[in-house]
Amino acid sequence: MPAPRRFSRARLQEAALALVDAEGLDALSMRSLAAALGTGAMTFYNYVEGREGLEALLVEAVMAEAVCEGVPSDDWRADVRALARATWRSVRAHPDVIPLILTRRTFDEPTLLQGEALLDALARGGRTGRDLLVGLRVVTGYVMGFAQAELAGPLSAGRGESVAEITDRVRALPPERFPRLIDAAAAASGSDPGAEFEAGLDVVIAGLDAAPSA
Repeated sequence: MPAPRRFSRARLQEAALALVDAEGLDALSMRSLAAALGTGAMTFYNYVEGREGLEALLVEAVMAEAVCEGVPSDDWRADVRALARATWRSVRAHPDVIPLILTRRTFDEPTLLQGEALLDALARGGRTGRDLLVGLRVVTGYVMGFAQAELAGPLSAGRGESVAEITDRVRALPPERFPRLIDAAAAASGSDPGAEFEAGLDVVIAGLDAAPSA
């Protein structure tokens, strides 16, 4: 009879997310996670298969946080908005995991359930087949792209940077060559990411509404 497991999957996910949130994705390893939990690295080979297993734990944990109450409802647009908002808030809370979500082929239950709920909302908006697939890609692409934009690009913050440091960096660019970036940096200095996300989501949903399934 096998010995009882010392750690639950939820405990491993909690510890792994805390480690990555504090120190970045590169800090995650069997050894570092073992140290955080006060055990030996070999312990975790009973739970996950190497680095890929650790990364799968992280993706599943982040997607499991994208809880969306009240879906499905009688309004597919409201459901698309609610699901997109829940996913964005979850991934934004753990920005170092975003590259994994974008590049890993995942088959964990939270990710599947989120995808099924979004597809169901889009289907209730009249989409089928290829149009349903396009709708899924448009919404998920917007959510993940918006979250990723806070990590990369000229207006993104490095670890420990303030908004003022970002905007000062862009404002120092030659104005004759980069006038629009400088304008955008000025707007970003007083902007709220949540309000920006909702404004962009308005555009996405309006586009979906204007192009119903054929």
